[in-house]
Amino acid sequence: MSLSLFLRQIIASPPLGWTTLLILGVVFVNGWTDAPNAIATCVSTRCMPVRAAVLMAAVCNLLGVLVMTSLGALVAETIYNIADFGGDKSRALIALCAAMTAIVLWAVAAWAFGIPTSESHALIAGVSGAAVALEGFGALHGGEWMKVLLGLVLSAVLGFASGFCVVKAVARLFRNVRLAPAQRFFRAAQIFGGAAMAFMHGAQDGQKFIGIFLLGISLAGGASGFTVPLWLMILCASTMGLGTCVGGYKIIKSVGMDMVKLEKYEGFSADLAGAFCLFLSTVTGLPVSTTHTKTTAIMGVGAASRVRSVRWSVARDMALAWVLTFPGCSAVGYLTARLFMRLF
Repeated sequence: MSLSLFLRQIIASPPLGWTTLLILGVVFVNGWTDAPNAIATCVSTRCMPVRAAVLMAAVCNLLGVLVMTSLGALVAETIYNIADFGGDKSRALIALCAAMTAIVLWAVAAWAFGIPTSESHALIAGVSGAAVALEGFGALHGGEWMKVLLGLVLSAVLGFASGFCVVKAVARLFRNVRLAPAQRFFRAAQIFGGAAMAFMHGAQDGQKFIGIFLLGISLAGGASGFTVPLWLMILCASTMGLGTCVGGYKIIKSVGMDMVKLEKYEGFSADLAGAFCLFLSTVTGLPVSTTHTKTTAIMGVGAASRVRSVRWSVARDMALAWVLTFPGCSAVGYLTARLFMRLF
């Protein structure tokens, strides 16, 4: 679908217009609350000032969406097929609007408390809850949900294990290098690691929102088959980058400073491990939480030096937020969808 055709369809279908605005709102909030995780370690180890790190994250998010989606949009396809909204296109678009509203409310509440909750989990939960409100539990596609659950376990286990192993390997490789040269190297390496994390964040989360966009277009009767136009990649990536530029210090503090104090080589190891896990998940079509992956990698790095160095109370609060996101945001999506269908 061309951009001009999409704009004409918005004019002809006001529900699609509202759905588009709400999806863009969710993408913006994702850049605001989720993308800062990618640069949290860069800032906390003082390799980059906040403003420069935020700008780098915005640019790398854009590149991640464009490059990885062009190579393959398996994650977007998984999200596109996550649930069935039925044959009534008008009611389906209203339900999708409700889902996006629920996700924005959930994400803003998490940001207000400085909790790096997963936008990915909220997106999947909100859309699923709205679909259940419309079509019952039969609306959920078990095969796609299995990918979600597999990604949930994989991102936690692989993130922690990768962080643990990478930092051990880095410490061993540089054990005989003098401190001053090592610090200079890891300052630059940390910036590279942060850029890689931001790139893969764009690749993962950008594709999720592209999948929702295409779902909205399909429900409005404007899409045949699964194809991702270039203008849609640019639109999602730009909106996410704008959100990243607006804010995120609370999340940077929670992830990069409160949970565990990191040296530069440890920050680099966490970023490298997190980016590797996100790359593996993206190319296999598993929609994982970028927040989940990054924070478990940080915990793995902290545990490699000393288990007690990890502030497990902060990690526990984050884990509780992730656990509550699925039932909580699903319930909000369900109730919002029921309300919207009564009102509209």
